[in-house]
Amino acid sequence: MKDGKIQIGLIGAGNIAQNAHIPSYLNNCGVKLAGVYDINAARSLAVAEKFGMKNHASLESLLSDDTIDAVSVCTWNNAHAVSAIEACRAGKHVLCEKPMSMTVAEALAMEAAAKDSGKVFMMGFVNRFKTQADIITEMRDKGEFGEIYYARTTILRRRGTPLGWFTDAEKSGGGPVIDLGVHIIDIAWYLMGRPKPVSVFANTHHNIFGDYQTKGVSRWEAFDTDDLKFNVEDSAAGTIAFENGKSINFDVSWAINGEAEMNSWIYGEKAGAVFEPFRIYGESAGFLTDNFPVFERVNPFDNEINHFIDCINTGATPKATASDGVAVQKMLCGIYESSRAGMAIEL
Repeated sequence: MKDGKIQIGLIGAGNIAQNAHIPSYLNNCGVKLAGVYDINAARSLAVAEKFGMKNHASLESLLSDDTIDAVSVCTWNNAHAVSAIEACRAGKHVLCEKPMSMTVAEALAMEAAAKDSGKVFMMGFVNRFKTQADIITEMRDKGEFGEIYYARTTILRRRGTPLGWFTDAEKSGGGPVIDLGVHIIDIAWYLMGRPKPVSVFANTHHNIFGDYQTKGVSRWEAFDTDDLKFNVEDSAAGTIAFENGKSINFDVSWAINGEAEMNSWIYGEKAGAVFEPFRIYGESAGFLTDNFPVFERVNPFDNEINHFIDCINTGATPKATASDGVAVQKMLCGIYESSRAGMAIEL
């Protein structure tokens, strides 16, 4: 630490770094943005100059900088593993953007490196940092839902295929499953209490109308759009089964001929909940009740960054650990494997 502040390095200076991580770090008075590296040298220099950081010409240069305490990994998915593992080996605390990696083997290697380092390793599962998630987990831990045995979770874009590296499987590892499905599957699993996944049955759909060349609305656009490819799925749906008979049904799309939707539902023996509009379905005095908790909406990225810094300062275990990342990666990869096999597969 320098001047009592945690020194932050950015690995990757693209959209998620500039529009989410950097603003949230700037909102935290206990940190200083100290360095940045991006494979695009011009972008790395521009971000360094804009935010007063040291520009690094290589990953090795940034990680060998002893003044940097912690890093955010904001690269393409195919660089998450090498960036995070090398950061752990360099003794840095790590916040890794979702998804954890491209494969389960990479995720396990990241988990091992995090354990060996003894530093904080946190996954960027940002939906866990929404106020609704805090309320549900507090109620769940008090037993107010009873046993949560089932969840539904969905994120459907009508024509929201992103532009950039997202649609290139070599860089992303997949399409909407690994880009959006990671969010909704993680939050449903987290709210259920993280039961052990045992099997997946799923289908991915490749109907081409999701191609970036077709009509698009509400697109997320990467900063690099000069080498566009489309070799991933348009949509997917399936069921993830957990021990003790619990399950999650999910569906996800970048492009589908239907209404756009994003929501998650959980169902317990005593009560249930839905994210939007946030509602608790319960029972009181012998009557069924619909309760609408009053709460303040916050920027979940601010909460995520603040939690990461708190864990560094206090040594607390993060809400989203490396082990969580591995479990979610197994589910994501299981979806693709099940679709290829045309049958349920064990995890």
